[in-house]
Amino acid sequence: MVVKKIGDKVIRLVMGDITDLEVAAFVYDITADAKLGSGYGSAITTRGGKVVQEELDAIGSCPTGEAITTTAGKLKAGRIIHVNGPKFHEPGTEDKLRQTTVAALQLAEKNGITQLAFPPVGTGLYQVPLAVCARVMIDTVAEHLANNSSVEEVIFVALDTREFEPLAAVLQGGA
Repeated sequence: MVVKKIGDKVIRLVMGDITDLEVAAFVYDITADAKLGSGYGSAITTRGGKVVQEELDAIGSCPTGEAITTTAGKLKAGRIIHVNGPKFHEPGTEDKLRQTTVAALQLAEKNGITQLAFPPVGTGLYQVPLAVCARVMIDTVAEHLANNSSVEEVIFVALDTREFEPLAAVLQGGA
Protein backbone atom coordinates (compact mmCIF):
# COMPACT_ATOMS: atom_id res chain seq x y z
CA MET A 1 0.00 0.00 0.00
CA VAL A 2 1.17 3.51 -0.82
CA VAL A 3 -0.19 6.50 1.13
CA LYS A 4 0.01 10.24 0.40
CA LYS A 5 -1.31 12.87 2.80
CA ILE A 6 -2.96 16.03 1.47
CA GLY A 7 -3.44 18.14 4.60
CA ASP A 8 -5.88 16.13 6.72
CA LYS A 9 -7.00 14.08 3.70
CA VAL A 10 -5.41 10.91 2.36
CA ILE A 11 -4.85 9.19 -0.97
CA ARG A 12 -4.15 5.46 -0.77
CA LEU A 13 -3.12 2.97 -3.42
CA VAL A 14 -4.03 -0.67 -2.95
CA MET A 15 -4.07 -3.74 -5.16
CA GLY A 16 -7.29 -5.73 -5.43
CA ASP A 17 -10.78 -6.00 -6.83
CA ILE A 18 -12.60 -2.67 -6.56
CA THR A 19 -15.99 -4.42 -6.58
CA ASP A 20 -15.04 -6.34 -3.42
CA LEU A 21 -14.08 -3.33 -1.29
CA GLU A 22 -16.04 -2.24 1.73
CA VAL A 23 -16.10 1.49 0.95
CA ALA A 24 -18.66 4.28 0.96
CA ALA A 25 -18.54 4.32 -2.85
CA PHE A 26 -16.44 3.25 -5.79
CA VAL A 27 -16.15 4.59 -9.32
CA TYR A 28 -16.88 2.50 -12.38
CA ASP A 29 -16.34 3.55 -16.01
CA ILE A 30 -19.49 2.90 -18.06
CA THR A 31 -20.47 3.53 -21.67
CA ALA A 32 -22.42 6.58 -22.86
CA ASP A 33 -25.60 4.48 -22.96
CA ALA A 34 -25.13 3.61 -19.25
CA LYS A 35 -24.37 -0.08 -19.74
CA LEU A 36 -22.14 -1.94 -17.28
CA GLY A 37 -20.39 -4.01 -19.94
CA SER A 38 -17.88 -6.78 -19.22
CA GLY A 39 -14.99 -7.11 -16.77
CA TYR A 40 -15.90 -5.27 -13.58
CA GLY A 41 -19.33 -4.69 -15.11
CA SER A 42 -19.94 -8.42 -15.05
CA ALA A 43 -18.70 -8.59 -11.46
CA ILE A 44 -21.08 -5.79 -10.46
CA THR A 45 -24.02 -7.61 -12.07
CA THR A 46 -23.05 -11.05 -10.73
CA ARG A 47 -22.27 -10.02 -7.16
CA GLY A 48 -24.41 -6.90 -6.83
CA GLY A 49 -27.47 -8.11 -8.65
CA LYS A 50 -29.34 -6.72 -11.62
CA VAL A 51 -30.65 -3.74 -9.62
CA VAL A 52 -27.59 -1.66 -10.57
CA GLN A 53 -28.20 -2.03 -14.32
CA GLU A 54 -31.92 -1.44 -13.76
CA GLU A 55 -31.13 1.87 -12.05
CA LEU A 56 -28.77 2.78 -14.89
CA ASP A 57 -31.46 1.91 -17.45
CA ALA A 58 -33.83 4.30 -15.68
CA ILE A 59 -31.21 7.07 -15.91
CA GLY A 60 -30.53 6.23 -19.55
CA SER A 61 -27.19 7.81 -20.39
CA CYS A 62 -23.93 9.26 -19.12
CA PRO A 63 -22.13 11.64 -21.50
CA THR A 64 -18.33 11.64 -21.60
CA GLY A 65 -16.86 13.50 -18.64
CA GLU A 66 -19.97 13.20 -16.49
CA ALA A 67 -20.94 11.08 -13.49
CA ILE A 68 -24.13 9.46 -12.24
CA THR A 69 -24.78 7.38 -9.13
CA THR A 70 -26.66 4.23 -8.21
CA THR A 71 -26.89 1.93 -5.25
CA ALA A 72 -24.36 -0.91 -5.17
CA GLY A 73 -26.92 -3.67 -4.85
CA LYS A 74 -25.55 -6.54 -2.75
CA LEU A 75 -21.92 -5.34 -3.00
CA LYS A 76 -20.02 -4.24 0.12
CA ALA A 77 -19.85 -0.63 -1.13
CA GLY A 78 -22.61 1.80 -0.29
CA ARG A 79 -22.91 3.34 -3.76
CA ILE A 80 -21.39 3.27 -7.21
CA ILE A 81 -20.47 6.47 -8.99
CA HIS A 82 -20.53 5.69 -12.69
CA VAL A 83 -18.43 7.84 -15.00
CA ASN A 84 -17.99 7.89 -18.74
CA GLY A 85 -14.29 8.50 -19.19
CA PRO A 86 -12.28 9.33 -22.30
CA LYS A 87 -11.16 7.04 -25.05
CA PHE A 88 -7.50 7.18 -26.09
CA HIS A 89 -6.62 8.94 -29.34
CA GLU A 90 -9.69 11.15 -29.19
CA PRO A 91 -9.13 14.92 -28.91
CA GLY A 92 -8.67 16.21 -25.36
CA THR A 93 -8.09 12.85 -23.66
CA GLU A 94 -6.33 14.40 -20.64
CA ASP A 95 -8.89 17.19 -20.23
CA LYS A 96 -11.74 14.69 -20.47
CA LEU A 97 -10.06 12.45 -17.88
CA ARG A 98 -9.60 15.44 -15.56
CA GLN A 99 -13.25 16.46 -16.07
CA THR A 100 -14.41 12.88 -15.41
CA THR A 101 -12.40 12.66 -12.18
CA VAL A 102 -13.74 15.99 -10.92
CA ALA A 103 -17.30 14.97 -11.82
CA ALA A 104 -16.97 11.84 -9.66
CA LEU A 105 -15.51 13.82 -6.74
CA GLN A 106 -18.23 16.47 -6.97
CA LEU A 107 -20.97 13.84 -7.10
CA ALA A 108 -19.43 12.16 -4.04
CA GLU A 109 -19.53 15.48 -2.18
CA LYS A 110 -23.12 16.14 -3.27
CA ASN A 111 -24.11 12.73 -1.85
CA GLY A 112 -22.17 13.09 1.43
CA ILE A 113 -19.64 10.42 0.46
CA THR A 114 -16.35 10.90 2.31
CA GLN A 115 -14.54 7.78 1.08
CA LEU A 116 -14.25 7.05 -2.63
CA ALA A 117 -12.36 4.34 -4.53
CA PHE A 118 -11.20 4.88 -8.13
CA PRO A 119 -9.92 2.42 -10.71
CA PRO A 120 -7.54 3.73 -13.37
CA VAL A 121 -10.28 5.13 -15.63
CA GLY A 122 -10.14 4.41 -19.35
CA THR A 123 -7.06 2.17 -19.29
CA GLY A 124 -8.79 -1.06 -20.23
CA LEU A 125 -10.85 -1.28 -23.39
CA TYR A 126 -10.37 2.43 -24.14
CA GLN A 127 -6.56 2.19 -23.96
CA VAL A 128 -5.71 5.42 -22.16
CA PRO A 129 -2.03 4.88 -21.25
CA LEU A 130 -1.58 4.02 -17.57
CA ALA A 131 1.14 6.66 -17.12
CA VAL A 132 -1.18 9.38 -18.45
CA CYS A 133 -4.09 8.13 -16.37
CA ALA A 134 -2.01 7.96 -13.19
CA ARG A 135 -0.61 11.47 -13.58
CA VAL A 136 -3.89 13.15 -14.52
CA MET A 137 -6.12 11.37 -12.00
CA ILE A 138 -3.79 11.60 -9.00
CA ASP A 139 -2.94 15.26 -9.67
CA THR A 140 -6.65 16.06 -10.07
CA VAL A 141 -7.61 14.23 -6.87
CA ALA A 142 -4.77 15.84 -4.88
CA GLU A 143 -5.76 19.31 -6.07
CA HIS A 144 -9.42 18.63 -5.26
CA LEU A 145 -8.65 17.34 -1.76
CA ALA A 146 -6.43 20.35 -1.05
CA ASN A 147 -9.35 22.73 -1.78
CA ASN A 148 -11.63 22.11 1.21
CA SER A 149 -13.22 18.96 -0.18
CA SER A 150 -15.59 17.03 2.07
CA VAL A 151 -14.12 13.83 0.62
CA GLU A 152 -11.63 12.62 3.23
CA GLU A 153 -10.12 9.54 1.61
CA VAL A 154 -9.56 8.51 -1.99
CA ILE A 155 -8.39 4.98 -2.67
CA PHE A 156 -6.88 4.12 -6.04
CA VAL A 157 -7.38 0.43 -6.70
CA ALA A 158 -5.02 -1.38 -9.07
CA LEU A 159 -6.00 -4.81 -10.29
CA ASP A 160 -2.40 -5.94 -10.81
CA THR A 161 1.23 -4.76 -10.81
CA ARG A 162 0.83 -3.41 -14.36
CA GLU A 163 -1.68 -0.89 -12.98
CA PHE A 164 -0.07 -0.50 -9.55
CA GLU A 165 3.40 0.60 -10.64
CA PRO A 166 2.49 3.77 -12.62
CA LEU A 167 0.06 4.86 -9.89
CA ALA A 168 2.67 4.25 -7.18
CA ALA A 169 5.31 6.18 -9.15
CA VAL A 170 3.08 9.28 -9.31
CA LEU A 171 2.01 9.02 -5.67
CA GLN A 172 5.62 8.71 -4.57
CA GLY A 173 6.61 11.70 -6.68
CA GLY A 174 8.63 9.76 -9.24
CA ALA A 175 6.58 10.47 -12.36
